[in-house]
Formats: sequence, structure tokens, C-alpha cells
Amino acid sequence: MVFVKGRAFRLGDIGSESGKPFVPLLQNNKPPIAIELDGFSIQSKEVTWGEFLVYLHDVDRVDEYTVEYCFKNAVRLPILANDDPSSPNYRKKPARSPNYFEAEKYCSWLAEKTDLPFALPTEAQWEYAARSRGQRIAYATNNGELVLDDYLQKASVDPLKPVTGNVLIHSSFAVERRPVGSYQPSPLGLYDMTGNVPEWTRDWFQSGYGHLDASNPVASEPGEGPDSLKKSVRDIAGYGDHSGGLATVYARRAVSVDSPNQGFRCVVNHPEPIN
Repeated sequence: MVFVKGRAFRLGDIGSESGKPFVPLLQNNKPPIAIELDGFSIQSKEVTWGEFLVYLHDVDRVDEYTVEYCFKNAVRLPILANDDPSSPNYRKKPARSPNYFEAEKYCSWLAEKTDLPFALPTEAQWEYAARSRGQRIAYATNNGELVLDDYLQKASVDPLKPVTGNVLIHSSFAVERRPVGSYQPSPLGLYDMTGNVPEWTRDWFQSGYGHLDASNPVASEPGEGPDSLKKSVRDIAGYGDHSGGLATVYARRAVSVDSPNQGFRCVVNHPEPIN
């Protein structure tokens, strides 16, 4: 866990110093709003497949993680984890949760095991952490810039190919991940908040931020509109998109709660560092 000291910041596309928006293709992250966050701790890495499988075994639900139970990614991720870096079931690769509620239950399971207030991050917490406490940066990489790994830019993919660059943004037609922690962390000490897999947040999606409170905001109830029953997902670069600012930490997407294509990480909602 990485402790993130809270403070006031502006949530949303604040634009570059030249005044241009970071995400010109989207309007659902504008205008930015001033909010204040308490401190919290966030997992430095995305939850791995090996960790997720421990949870499924512990709650005695591993046998339900099948295609027959509508867990579509069971085709790609059968019910096992291994130590083979070339395998899609490599335990250190980020988990792709079968749906939103499974990710939420994982964080609740951690809360039960540790007696700490674990939860999925709110959208505001996610962006604040990705921006290294709300800084005006575009990407949550080691230097705030993109240097693409050429891992998937060849005709044939070698899972053992050494890491290059500082981020994995793959083709949107490819289903592939690097093991968590493959790239240098952000200045705050967080990995893969740009690229690898997109991540669930707690918030029900609404376009813009006018519905949020000014202090520790979370859209805990569905709003109105065509996307009202969808959750807000961050790190669109995890889908493979990287044009028009969609790979920046400001981009957001409304995603159905039964979508199986997202990863996640948890937070501990406590204003002081935890042991």
C-alpha cells in the first residue's frame, strides 16, 4: 500500500499549461471541479491473477469461475495460476475481474481479513493518486511521458520478450498484459495506472462532475441518462487506446457492471498511514 496524503485539488481535465485540454475527444471530464480529499492508502500494483485466485479459493467460489457461469474470461483464464511467465495464467499478471461486483467483493474480502476499511477507489481518489497528488501531468508513468513498450508491435508476440519503454499500451484487438510492476513506478510509487489493464472505480458514471460533493466525493447512487447504470472506469490506455488524449489519466469511460475486461486495485479509507 502507498499512503496518499490528502488535500484540495481540481478533479477533471484541467488542461495543459498552454490551455489545451488533455483529452480533446471527450467532454465527460469537463469542466473540472474543486474538491478536497482526506488521505488514503492505495495498492501500489493492480490485483494479480494469483491474488484473485486466493480470494476465490477462500470464499469457496473458484468452481463458479467458468464460462457456464457467464464468466467470459474463463476461456482465457481457467481456474489455475502458475509460475510460467509465458502463460496467460501467470500469477503475477493483473487479474481481469469477471464483473464489477467481483472486484468490489475482493476489496470487501480484504477488509474482512484485515479489519481495515478496504474498498475500490472512488474516481476522485483514483485520479488524484494517478496524478501524484493532483499534479498537472498527463500520464502516471515514471516521468509523466509515454515511451511505449514494443512488446505487441511485432507479428508474433513473445511473452518472454524483455520490457522496453515505460508503459504497455497494446492493440485494442489484443488481449495481453505484462506482469504487474514491469515498468518503473510513478513518482508516488504506483505502477500501471497508465496502461496494462483498465481499472474499476466505485462511482456510478455520470457525464461531468457537477453531481459530486466538494469533500471526498463518490457517486454512490446511479444518476440519470443512458449510462446511469454503468460504472466509471479509468485508465482507458488499458484497453489499447492511445490517441486524442485517451491514454491520459483524465480519460474516463462508462462500462456495464457485467463487463469482464477490467482490472482493479483497492484502497484503505483511513486518513493516516497504515501498518
